[in-house]
Amino acid sequence: MVSEVAAESDEHLVREVEKIAVALGRMFPGLCEVVLHDLRDPRHAIRVIENDLSGRQVGDSATELGLARIADPDFPSIVQNYPNRFPDGRPAKSTSIGIRNAEGEYVAALCLNLDISVLSPVTRALSNLVATDTAHGERPLETLRDRTARELRRTVEELSAQRGATPRSLGREDKKTLVRQLYQDGYFDSRDAAQTIADLLGVSRATVYNYAK
Repeated sequence: MVSEVAAESDEHLVREVEKIAVALGRMFPGLCEVVLHDLRDPRHAIRVIENDLSGRQVGDSATELGLARIADPDFPSIVQNYPNRFPDGRPAKSTSIGIRNAEGEYVAALCLNLDISVLSPVTRALSNLVATDTAHGERPLETLRDRTARELRRTVEELSAQRGATPRSLGREDKKTLVRQLYQDGYFDSRDAAQTIADLLGVSRATVYNYAK
């Protein structure tokens, strides 16, 4: 039999979680249903419900997940991001957090049910917004930053350093690879870039163009 002191401790714990449930619900109005189940009274388990998206109300019974926690002390404390569905068919993403008392018994469960039907159109819209046309191939048609000689010099030096050498001391194949990398990254779009690269590598401008092919 539960002692009076233990009962008061459990009630205090549930009241503290109640504050969390209310705060979470008010942070995501209309988007995320937050439900606090009092597992000490499974037939009238719902103690708090914020953003009622499922049509339930305070005093309604526990769900199957709540009953499973009551029946099994070893039931996982957190069941996260599992697919769910509201009574009207809307898809949801749910998380259930079991609350244990000092004796390790489940006394409550905090459940979050996110209405993803609201977010799906937004996700599709954002995907369409950031999509690019691949008809032009992988190489960009233009660059949106200024390819200055200073930036070009720094990039050549960095690429050379990755090979443990200075630009002029690179071997022929490494120079060819470096030039092709610069070409793919759009550095040839800048005026006089080929001559700048040639000066840095110690080769002719014609050689730079041959390497870029």
